[in-house]
Amino acid sequence: MSSIDRPGIPGPAGDAYAAADRRLLLGLAARSIAHGLDRRVPLVPDPRDYPSALRAARATFVTLEIGTALRGCIGALVARRPLVEDTARNAFAAAFEDPRFPPLAAGELHRLSIQVSVLSPPEALPCTSRADLLAQLRPGLDGLILEERGQRATFLPSVWEQLPDPGEFLAHLCRKAGLPSTHWSGSLAVSRYTTESFAAPAAELLEDNHGQLE
Repeated sequence: MSSIDRPGIPGPAGDAYAAADRRLLLGLAARSIAHGLDRRVPLVPDPRDYPSALRAARATFVTLEIGTALRGCIGALVARRPLVEDTARNAFAAAFEDPRFPPLAAGELHRLSIQVSVLSPPEALPCTSRADLLAQLRPGLDGLILEERGQRATFLPSVWEQLPDPGEFLAHLCRKAGLPSTHWSGSLAVSRYTTESFAAPAAELLEDNHGQLE
Protein backbone atom coordinates (compact mmCIF):
# COMPACT_ATOMS: atom_id res chain seq x y z
CA MET A 1 0.00 0.00 0.00
CA SER A 2 1.48 3.36 -0.98
CA SER A 3 1.39 6.30 1.40
CA ILE A 4 -1.24 8.13 -0.62
CA ASP A 5 -3.59 5.16 -0.27
CA ARG A 6 -3.57 5.23 3.50
CA PRO A 7 -6.66 6.72 5.21
CA GLY A 8 -6.43 10.45 5.77
CA ILE A 9 -6.59 11.98 9.24
CA PRO A 10 -10.10 13.42 9.48
CA GLY A 11 -10.85 16.90 10.72
CA PRO A 12 -13.30 17.61 13.55
CA ALA A 13 -16.27 16.86 11.29
CA GLY A 14 -14.75 13.52 10.27
CA ASP A 15 -14.88 14.52 6.61
CA ALA A 16 -11.71 12.81 5.38
CA TYR A 17 -10.89 13.33 1.71
CA ALA A 18 -11.29 10.30 -0.49
CA ALA A 19 -8.15 8.50 -1.66
CA ALA A 20 -8.66 9.83 -5.19
CA ASP A 21 -8.87 13.42 -3.90
CA ARG A 22 -5.72 13.01 -1.82
CA ARG A 23 -3.94 11.61 -4.87
CA LEU A 24 -5.00 14.61 -6.95
CA LEU A 25 -3.78 17.11 -4.35
CA LEU A 26 -0.44 15.40 -3.84
CA GLY A 27 0.09 15.04 -7.58
CA LEU A 28 -0.75 18.70 -8.02
CA ALA A 29 1.80 19.67 -5.37
CA ALA A 30 4.49 17.60 -7.10
CA ARG A 31 3.66 19.07 -10.51
CA SER A 32 3.75 22.63 -9.17
CA ILE A 33 7.25 22.05 -7.82
CA ALA A 34 8.40 20.50 -11.11
CA HIS A 35 6.77 23.40 -12.97
CA GLY A 36 8.69 25.80 -10.71
CA LEU A 37 11.99 24.14 -11.53
CA ASP A 38 11.23 24.48 -15.24
CA ARG A 39 9.58 27.89 -15.37
CA ARG A 40 10.31 29.59 -12.02
CA VAL A 41 6.60 30.15 -11.31
CA PRO A 42 4.00 27.94 -9.62
CA LEU A 43 1.46 25.91 -11.52
CA VAL A 44 -1.93 27.66 -11.61
CA PRO A 45 -4.65 24.99 -11.75
CA ASP A 46 -8.17 25.65 -13.01
CA PRO A 47 -10.49 24.67 -10.14
CA ARG A 48 -13.16 23.72 -12.67
CA ASP A 49 -11.00 20.73 -13.65
CA TYR A 50 -11.28 19.24 -10.17
CA PRO A 51 -14.00 17.65 -8.01
CA SER A 52 -16.19 20.01 -5.98
CA ALA A 53 -14.51 19.03 -2.69
CA LEU A 54 -11.22 20.41 -4.03
CA ARG A 55 -12.74 23.65 -5.30
CA ALA A 56 -13.86 24.86 -1.86
CA ALA A 57 -11.80 27.58 -0.18
CA ARG A 58 -9.44 25.88 2.29
CA ALA A 59 -6.13 26.75 3.88
CA THR A 60 -3.19 24.36 3.51
CA PHE A 61 0.39 23.78 4.54
CA VAL A 62 2.78 21.87 2.31
CA THR A 63 5.75 20.21 4.01
CA LEU A 64 8.77 18.86 2.12
CA GLU A 65 11.29 16.43 3.54
CA ILE A 66 14.37 14.63 2.25
CA GLY A 67 14.85 11.54 4.36
CA THR A 68 13.92 12.69 7.86
CA ALA A 69 15.17 16.25 7.32
CA LEU A 70 12.83 19.16 6.72
CA ARG A 71 13.38 20.77 3.31
CA GLY A 72 10.62 23.40 3.35
CA CYS A 73 7.24 24.15 4.87
CA ILE A 74 4.94 26.98 3.84
CA GLY A 75 1.23 27.47 4.29
CA ALA A 76 -1.71 29.64 5.21
CA LEU A 77 -3.87 29.77 8.32
CA VAL A 78 -6.91 31.37 6.72
CA ALA A 79 -8.74 30.07 3.65
CA ARG A 80 -8.64 32.65 0.86
CA ARG A 81 -8.67 30.59 -2.36
CA PRO A 82 -9.76 27.21 -3.73
CA LEU A 83 -8.01 24.22 -2.18
CA VAL A 84 -6.27 23.24 -5.42
CA GLU A 85 -4.89 26.77 -5.88
CA ASP A 86 -3.67 26.96 -2.28
CA THR A 87 -1.98 23.56 -2.57
CA ALA A 88 -0.17 24.43 -5.80
CA ARG A 89 0.96 27.83 -4.51
CA ASN A 90 2.19 26.55 -1.15
CA ALA A 91 4.01 23.60 -2.73
CA PHE A 92 5.95 26.03 -4.92
CA ALA A 93 6.62 28.32 -1.95
CA ALA A 94 7.82 25.44 0.24
CA ALA A 95 10.29 24.43 -2.47
CA PHE A 96 11.56 27.86 -3.48
CA GLU A 97 10.53 30.55 -0.97
CA ASP A 98 11.08 29.15 2.51
CA PRO A 99 13.70 31.60 3.88
CA ARG A 100 15.28 28.87 6.00
CA PHE A 101 16.50 26.95 2.94
CA PRO A 102 18.03 27.64 -0.47
CA PRO A 103 15.69 27.15 -3.44
CA LEU A 104 15.18 23.51 -4.34
CA ALA A 105 17.64 22.13 -6.89
CA ALA A 106 16.55 19.89 -9.74
CA GLY A 107 18.47 16.94 -8.33
CA GLU A 108 16.47 17.05 -5.13
CA LEU A 109 13.00 16.75 -6.67
CA HIS A 110 12.79 12.96 -6.83
CA ARG A 111 14.20 12.65 -3.32
CA LEU A 112 11.38 14.66 -1.76
CA SER A 113 8.55 13.43 0.38
CA ILE A 114 5.55 15.76 0.01
CA GLN A 115 2.91 16.22 2.69
CA VAL A 116 -0.27 18.25 2.24
CA SER A 117 -2.13 19.35 5.37
CA VAL A 118 -5.64 20.77 4.96
CA LEU A 119 -6.59 22.97 7.90
CA SER A 120 -9.92 23.31 9.63
CA PRO A 121 -10.97 26.93 10.27
CA PRO A 122 -9.11 28.17 13.39
CA GLU A 123 -11.25 28.60 16.48
CA ALA A 124 -10.47 30.87 19.40
CA LEU A 125 -9.39 29.05 22.54
CA PRO A 126 -10.43 31.14 25.57
CA CYS A 127 -8.13 30.56 28.53
CA THR A 128 -7.51 32.38 31.78
CA SER A 129 -3.93 31.29 32.46
CA ARG A 130 -1.05 29.31 31.03
CA ALA A 131 -2.11 26.34 33.14
CA ASP A 132 -5.65 26.61 31.77
CA LEU A 133 -4.31 26.63 28.22
CA LEU A 134 -2.13 23.59 28.84
CA ALA A 135 -5.10 21.73 30.33
CA GLN A 136 -7.17 22.37 27.20
CA LEU A 137 -4.57 21.23 24.66
CA ARG A 138 -5.20 17.94 22.86
CA PRO A 139 -1.76 16.40 22.12
CA GLY A 140 -1.50 14.91 18.65
CA LEU A 141 -4.66 16.65 17.47
CA ASP A 142 -4.41 20.40 17.96
CA GLY A 143 -2.53 22.83 15.79
CA LEU A 144 -1.96 26.01 17.81
CA ILE A 145 -1.68 29.70 16.90
CA LEU A 146 -0.30 32.29 19.32
CA GLU A 147 -0.66 36.04 18.66
CA GLU A 148 0.73 38.78 20.87
CA ARG A 149 1.32 42.44 19.93
CA GLY A 150 1.73 41.75 16.23
CA GLN A 151 3.83 38.63 16.72
CA ARG A 152 2.32 35.34 15.55
CA ALA A 153 3.45 31.74 15.25
CA THR A 154 1.90 28.34 14.71
CA PHE A 155 2.74 24.68 15.12
CA LEU A 156 0.98 22.09 13.00
CA PRO A 157 -0.40 19.04 14.84
CA SER A 158 2.48 17.00 13.39
CA VAL A 159 4.89 18.88 15.70
CA TRP A 160 3.48 16.84 18.60
CA GLU A 161 5.54 13.93 17.22
CA GLN A 162 8.72 15.83 18.18
CA LEU A 163 7.28 17.63 21.23
CA PRO A 164 4.72 15.32 22.86
CA ASP A 165 4.71 17.14 26.22
CA PRO A 166 2.20 20.06 26.24
CA GLY A 167 4.51 22.25 28.30
CA GLU A 168 7.41 21.77 25.87
CA PHE A 169 5.10 22.19 22.88
CA LEU A 170 3.87 25.55 24.21
CA ALA A 171 7.34 26.71 25.28
CA HIS A 172 8.81 26.07 21.84
CA LEU A 173 5.88 27.79 20.15
CA CYS A 174 6.32 30.85 22.36
CA ARG A 175 9.97 31.04 21.37
CA LYS A 176 9.00 30.67 17.70
CA ALA A 177 6.74 33.71 18.15
CA GLY A 178 9.64 35.69 19.64
CA LEU A 179 8.26 35.47 23.18
CA PRO A 180 9.79 34.07 26.37
CA SER A 181 9.23 30.33 26.68
CA THR A 182 7.07 30.80 29.79
CA HIS A 183 5.19 33.82 28.44
CA TRP A 184 1.67 34.55 29.52
CA SER A 185 -0.43 37.74 29.39
CA GLY A 186 -4.09 38.69 29.29
CA SER A 187 -3.63 39.95 25.73
CA LEU A 188 -2.29 36.68 24.35
CA ALA A 189 -4.67 35.41 21.66
CA VAL A 190 -4.78 31.63 21.24
CA SER A 191 -6.50 29.67 18.47
CA ARG A 192 -6.47 26.02 17.55
CA TYR A 193 -7.24 23.99 14.46
CA THR A 194 -6.97 20.44 13.21
CA THR A 195 -5.51 19.13 9.99
CA GLU A 196 -6.16 16.32 7.57
CA SER A 197 -2.71 15.29 6.36
CA PHE A 198 -1.42 12.89 3.72
CA ALA A 199 1.97 12.34 2.12
CA ALA A 200 3.79 10.49 -0.63
CA PRO A 201 7.21 10.44 -2.35
CA ALA A 202 7.54 12.96 -5.17
CA ALA A 203 9.05 10.28 -7.42
CA GLU A 204 5.93 8.14 -7.02
CA LEU A 205 3.64 11.09 -7.67
CA LEU A 206 5.44 12.18 -10.82
CA GLU A 207 5.21 8.67 -12.22
CA ASP A 208 1.48 8.54 -11.54
CA ASN A 209 -0.98 9.44 -14.30
CA HIS A 210 -1.85 12.58 -12.38
CA GLY A 211 1.81 13.50 -12.05
CA GLN A 212 2.54 14.41 -15.63
CA LEU A 213 3.58 18.00 -16.30
CA GLU A 214 0.94 20.26 -17.80
